[in-house]
Amino acid sequence: MPKVLTLAVSQSRTLQTTAATLASLSETAYHAAHAGVHLLLFPEAYLGGYPRTCSFGASVGSRTDIGREQFLHYFHSAVDLGDTPRGAGQDWVDRRLDVANGKGYRGDGTRERLEQVAKDTGVFLVVGLVERSGGSLYCAVVYVCPREGCLGKRRKVMPTGSERLIWAQGSPSTLKAIATDIVGVKLTLAAAICWENYMPLLRFSLYSQNVNLYLAPTADARETWLPLMQTIACEGRAVVLSANQCVRRKNLPSWITGEEETKGGEGDADGMKSYTDKETGRRASLVTKTEDNHEITWPAPDSGLSSKLTPTENKTTNGTSPLHLSTIPADDEAVQNPNAFQAETPDNHVLALPSSDTSKNQSSASTTQENNADNNFVSRGGSCIISPTGSILAGPLWDVEDGRLLTATIDFEDCERGRLDLDVAGSYGRNDSFELRVAGLDISPPP
Repeated sequence: MPKVLTLAVSQSRTLQTTAATLASLSETAYHAAHAGVHLLLFPEAYLGGYPRTCSFGASVGSRTDIGREQFLHYFHSAVDLGDTPRGAGQDWVDRRLDVANGKGYRGDGTRERLEQVAKDTGVFLVVGLVERSGGSLYCAVVYVCPREGCLGKRRKVMPTGSERLIWAQGSPSTLKAIATDIVGVKLTLAAAICWENYMPLLRFSLYSQNVNLYLAPTADARETWLPLMQTIACEGRAVVLSANQCVRRKNLPSWITGEEETKGGEGDADGMKSYTDKETGRRASLVTKTEDNHEITWPAPDSGLSSKLTPTENKTTNGTSPLHLSTIPADDEAVQNPNAFQAETPDNHVLALPSSDTSKNQSSASTTQENNADNNFVSRGGSCIISPTGSILAGPLWDVEDGRLLTATIDFEDCERGRLDLDVAGSYGRNDSFELRVAGLDISPPP
């Protein structure tokens, strides 16, 4: 008799707050339940967020105050599941850890919220998240059963590149596979997060546990990701689910983009940002952008004076204004702007100021470029579902945001059919000659 389940991956993006993202997760889970989905995978760092493009003000030998402020925002966005920094393992799963006086649970309630969503929808949830424990952050995955609640949690053992600045290393003991059954279909499932999938020994530790559902939440949106997922499915004779976020630049958190700090105030004329001397209240300079998106700072004329001048007026001669304005001689009509102004400082330095029309044109071009940049994808997604023989069952899904589901109905007996000619941890593994040991983990198949 076929052992069939409907599985799904959600190409969901992190929203501006963790509360909003949790609400979106719940909505997606309900939608999946109505579609007959039994198990649903969310992307890496879905709760808490993947801080794409953010440097956190760090370079070799230096960190900035702005970067520390960004980390503060990120730290507060992470979720607290009530685990210890070392990782309490089964004691955390079984709720054997101490609870503070007056509280009914450890952490911030996120675990309980996920368990309630799974229970209400009947969907087994596998959620990528950023976990806060003590003073450190961990990239993690939690497995949430509709009947039994959280069955396990694992933390990424090797953050990639700049992730190592913000995420601590998880314990290899959390690579323990989870044995469960869904509507009578026995599953052994485990997750490898993002570039952990490029670690051959880590993959083998999961194959050795006889995993038939291999979960790969990721932040890798390159086209090279899909063939890696196909290789893992074929190599492990397992169903592979991979979920990634699809994100436009405009949807990055404001604490990453600095949008709140850099936007010009209301009333800035001609698309130029103004900067005012805080002590005198006097506008000190104007900033505009060229078509190439370069910023130019212009000395700002006195507001009263500039309002009286026109492009045809002669230079002021009373010497009392800090800037004297005149038209620029148009020696070459093809390149000179007859409406441009020449600004002479008290030190007799001459600067060219754009006219109102020129500034508006520059502002329009700059605005168009900024809008185009805001709509660019910083992650294109690429979520997919792969069969145990490496064929693509769904996806890859590119350039689609906001909770799109990929689904596939799979007969898990295909995993066993594939073992006819390949079992990399058994008949094809030469266990008499090669051996893998993982600190703190028994990699034998679970009972």
